[in-house]
Amino acid sequence: MWRLVLCCLLLPLFAGCLRPLTVTGTVDADLDADVNGAVQVTADIPPVRPSGPMVAMPLAPGAPRQFPKVAVVDVDGLLLDSDMTGLYSLGENPVALFRERLDAVANDSCVCALVLRINSPGGSVTATDIMWHDLRSFKRRTKLPVVACLMDLGAGGAYYLATAADQIVAHPTSVTGGIGVILNVYNLQDAMAQFNVVGAPIKAGKNIDVGTPIVALDQERRAMLQAMADEFHARFRQVVIKSRAEVDASLETNFDGRVFTAKQALARHLIDTIGYLDDAVAAGRGMSGEPQAVTTFFHRANDPARSPYAVTPNVPLQSTLIPLSLPGLDRSRLPSFLYLWQPEPTLEKLGGR
Repeated sequence: MWRLVLCCLLLPLFAGCLRPLTVTGTVDADLDADVNGAVQVTADIPPVRPSGPMVAMPLAPGAPRQFPKVAVVDVDGLLLDSDMTGLYSLGENPVALFRERLDAVANDSCVCALVLRINSPGGSVTATDIMWHDLRSFKRRTKLPVVACLMDLGAGGAYYLATAADQIVAHPTSVTGGIGVILNVYNLQDAMAQFNVVGAPIKAGKNIDVGTPIVALDQERRAMLQAMADEFHARFRQVVIKSRAEVDASLETNFDGRVFTAKQALARHLIDTIGYLDDAVAAGRGMSGEPQAVTTFFHRANDPARSPYAVTPNVPLQSTLIPLSLPGLDRSRLPSFLYLWQPEPTLEKLGGR
């Protein structure tokens, strides 16, 4: 009977999934008065793969091919330099995807401005720094104006990335800021002891396992990790101060990791204006001197954009067959220092890892 229950729990997850998956099993149950024994269950899910290079998709289909364009590039979800996984994920690496889109925009001579549409709580220190570096290189190479538009969320590493833009527009209900660093470290020693599990690592180098969840973190090791977090935090702080000249560098509440509403962020000069996506596109047109430029997305050929809010679904619905995530048990999936607003300690599951 337990096999029947398990199938009932798992099959709804498979229905309509975009990733290839085949499930075969037996069900031991009386399904009918005359039916007993094993029943074969198979679920085939059609594959989804990136379909060719990025394609320019203007929202004005009748516009001439050589018409000026405002390119819109998405930055959403947890920003990690790794492939996303999960049943509903397209499986693309957010860092690689961002670079590919920037290169496609740079190679289109009709693009006159770039709008980054950001909806992300941040990500790993290195991944977001790479994206920030690539955006700065893009600006030097193309001389195009760049506008960052913060949607629901533009915090942590997502805000770090936005500071490389020429202008930051935040939706009236955006949450932004989160200028801080976090490394999730857990102490599972007592929990393991409940199951008579005792860690017995063989190691050379007494600090090779610093941050391990199988022993408590002592003061010496905590100080080591704290020094690293402080260094990464100082880098984030300097990026903001250098990019946002009007931000008060002496006001510690700007940099203590808290998040802000758009109105609060504007008062602190962390953003330039409050508006909507259309306002960000209009700002790009104005900065480029091309008032008639057409809003254009750069998506895969099999991922059409039909409105300014078209989004590529790159956040997995479920990364494992069992929808369970426990703080600490998943830490090995995301061991990085993070520029991330993280009120939920299992947020790493959004990365599908």
